[in-house]
Amino acid sequence: MKKMAIVSMSLLSSAVMAAMPVNHPVGSSFTLSSAPNIRALSTALGNPAAPFLMVNQDDNDSFRFGILGPLSIGVEMGDVSDLDDRAEELEDLIDATYANATEANNALDKANGILNEIGDTAYIKTSVSMQVPFMPLIYKTKNNGAFMLDASLSGVARANVITDDITVNGSDELVTDTSFQAKTATDLQIGLGYSQSMWQNDHGMLIGGAKASLHDISMGRAIVSLSDESDNADDAISDAISDDAVSSTGVSLDLGAVWVSNYYQVGVTVANINEPEFDGAPINQSCATESCAAAGRLIADGKLSASEKYVMEMQTTIDAAVSTKGKQVTLGVSYDTNEVKDAVGDEYQWAAASLSYYGDSHFLPGIRVGYRENMVGTELSYASLGLTFLKRLNIDLAVALDTVTDEDGDELPRGGFFSIGYDTAF
Repeated sequence: MKKMAIVSMSLLSSAVMAAMPVNHPVGSSFTLSSAPNIRALSTALGNPAAPFLMVNQDDNDSFRFGILGPLSIGVEMGDVSDLDDRAEELEDLIDATYANATEANNALDKANGILNEIGDTAYIKTSVSMQVPFMPLIYKTKNNGAFMLDASLSGVARANVITDDITVNGSDELVTDTSFQAKTATDLQIGLGYSQSMWQNDHGMLIGGAKASLHDISMGRAIVSLSDESDNADDAISDAISDDAVSSTGVSLDLGAVWVSNYYQVGVTVANINEPEFDGAPINQSCATESCAAAGRLIADGKLSASEKYVMEMQTTIDAAVSTKGKQVTLGVSYDTNEVKDAVGDEYQWAAASLSYYGDSHFLPGIRVGYRENMVGTELSYASLGLTFLKRLNIDLAVALDTVTDEDGDELPRGGFFSIGYDTAF
């Protein structure tokens, strides 16, 4: 079995069996900006001050909660066209035995050409997130305070190429420590938040909020060398990112504030102000396979770290929105003021804008369109569309605007995102 397929299937099975920490907004928040929107319950999971706005006390409500989901799935890939065929061709060149030095050197030139094209940009990434049923649960008191309980499973899995020199061994074969690396992380998160009105006048209200979240994060890593021809390579990578994963717990603290008026609002969120740290999984160097031996040499050469830790870095987000008085039509924008890394090392700093309509009729669907761009790392931008049916069923779809070409010559978006959820209405 080709090693790229091994890594891809291992990532897929891990993503299906568990969910993980994701730096993508949840549910309809992917289409909407990070500005709290009373018509979209998922936006309560961003700014800790937002839950105060989510309960309609004009109708004598005290509670609002999710029912099922949102379940969100995302896929991204590197800026490399026809990746599977190129990776397979590279493996074939390395696995082959050549008749003489001339053939071997010709193959070396081809292999180096492929490696130069895919080495720094080839990756496949999947993400999954799921709210625990009936979460989040928001209770608003009669004296201007709101409590929120939240629980979720979320996550990410990533495969990429670690490049090394390719050389001719003798005159009949190519040797290299170039390898596929797989990383996964799983997170069970339980959060408790509180928000309240802090000050108000005839022009609006200032709301503040705080949230503490307990994270149980499990991280796994594995290496499969292109030169490893053992039959148990697929078992090794599956074990490394599941059975041999390292788990640790930590608490993150978030603060937020939002000023709300009849026709506009502005807010700020500071996430992970205490920057909790989680243990990462070490790379196995002691097993009796070529992959373990290659990992040891890559570590010695400084191309691979023997162990990693994950720090939930502090990130500040500012947001603003203008709307009609009843918040039926809203134009929202948000911007992360600094970049952070996720659990598999990718950088994120989102800028987003959206336009949404949520009517008061159960029969006329709500609609939202959005644009968001990662200002660092992959620098991917997404266009998104969402619909809300019966004021409760939310479906969102986003596609990356950058494309790659598959083996049939067709253009495919480099990323996609889908979410579906059902919750109570405002």
